[in-house]
Amino acid sequence: MKKLLYTLLTGVLITSSCQKDLDQQPISNNTTDTYFTSPNDFLQATNAVYNDLLPYPDRLLNLSETRSDNLYAVSEGGVRDWEGINSFHKSIAANPYVEEAWSKNFNGISRANTLLEQLTKNGSVIPDATLRNRYEAEAKFLRAFFYFDLVRWFGKVPLTDHPVLADEAVNTPRSSVEDVYKLIISDLTFAAENLPLASAYAANERGRASKYAAKSLLALVYMTRSGPTYGIEGPGLGLNEWSLAEAQLNDVIASGQYSLLTNAGTATGAYASIFSYSNEGNKEVVFNVEYVSGSNPQLGATFPWVLVPDGYFQSFGKPIQGGLQIRPISNSLLNSYEPGDIRRTFSIQDGYTIPQGVTESRSFFKKYVDITQVPASRTDWTINYIAIRYTDILLLKAECVLHGAAGSPATDVDAVVNTIRVRAGLPGNMANVTLPQLMEERRKEFAGEGLRWHDLVRSGLVETVIPAWIAADDVEKKMQPFTKDFIIYPVPQSQLDVKVGLYTQNNGY
Repeated sequence: MKKLLYTLLTGVLITSSCQKDLDQQPISNNTTDTYFTSPNDFLQATNAVYNDLLPYPDRLLNLSETRSDNLYAVSEGGVRDWEGINSFHKSIAANPYVEEAWSKNFNGISRANTLLEQLTKNGSVIPDATLRNRYEAEAKFLRAFFYFDLVRWFGKVPLTDHPVLADEAVNTPRSSVEDVYKLIISDLTFAAENLPLASAYAANERGRASKYAAKSLLALVYMTRSGPTYGIEGPGLGLNEWSLAEAQLNDVIASGQYSLLTNAGTATGAYASIFSYSNEGNKEVVFNVEYVSGSNPQLGATFPWVLVPDGYFQSFGKPIQGGLQIRPISNSLLNSYEPGDIRRTFSIQDGYTIPQGVTESRSFFKKYVDITQVPASRTDWTINYIAIRYTDILLLKAECVLHGAAGSPATDVDAVVNTIRVRAGLPGNMANVTLPQLMEERRKEFAGEGLRWHDLVRSGLVETVIPAWIAADDVEKKMQPFTKDFIIYPVPQSQLDVKVGLYTQNNGY
């Protein structure tokens, strides 16, 4: 049933920018110079790079969804790790979510760099030149993916395009955002030119990067670079690259590889079928993070329950998962839905009662939870995470048009917004859609998917939307005033401690 198996790479020395990781020894006695002796070694090394995608959706939910105005995630005791994220605390440099975002992305970059170096040194053991070229394109796509994730969270980061050991790592400063983007764009351009179509992969290799996944990500990179700078060293550079982005998105649309799901015959229609456990790999999926249930080592998903309180599972007599307390949906988001919007019905649960009679009345996201599919182990969910879906491609193009991209008429914006609204059970009668209106439609379409914070930052709306939301929704007065410095996160304290003075902490922390 399942697709690409993300096997762990054992026997290859994987380096990292963190001293404590660099000092670890490889699991076996092999080294990179002796491990890559067969085509299968390169397959395993490529799969190992994909392995570092596994926590990506959890990260989006913890650092983007929770940071945004979609959740009012203050906990009863005020001690949960997500509280400082949602409430804009200054002292979150040691927060485990922040630490994970840095370390896991750099681990993936290290693995990609090792693979690329070995393709240059020992790639001749792969007799098929096309396959060898594909491995290089996959590694570059993933390296770009990890670096783009880092830039959006932290701004400047250390830039390495080759394997590094401890001595070099502890002397590598953070590079400018502009320089990091140069590598990202170079990698994605190569990937788009050299990766196959998703349909060209065998069934057991679903989930690998494809030509149009690379083009989709490249478009989002151009759009993010075009966002405002806010006067900080963050992901926006104030560039006018909307037409460059639109060209990439037009290629994806014109490819005919993907389409909107329009009728599934269920209570919540086609929207629910996008996320159905029995409809994975549907025509909406441009790029997946894939999971394997029942594997050893465990490669199942954990993201379905990240925003779901354990009491919800208990109310059905199911094993608790790990969401612990509730992260309530904000009044702002709840009030944004129009009557009859099936996206709300599908994505949001309005409370529950457990057998002991304890009732929870607040609302939370249940988007990825099929209560009939709850595994015995909370780390073994089988559902994939759609990292890029076709609805996003269409709405990103509409965003480019609103920013002046010359490739399409403004009427295209209304057309796509109304098509998506009709699918959601709403009237398709919007006209002259503005950027704030488009972002509100995106908010409801992608609620619970971890896109909201990045959307607010890229669109320039974060400085007005977030303060207004805090003023309206922070009834418990637990949130700190928002400043533009909070657009990016602090450099993790563990990285500052590696070599004092190598990195300077981001402003505001």
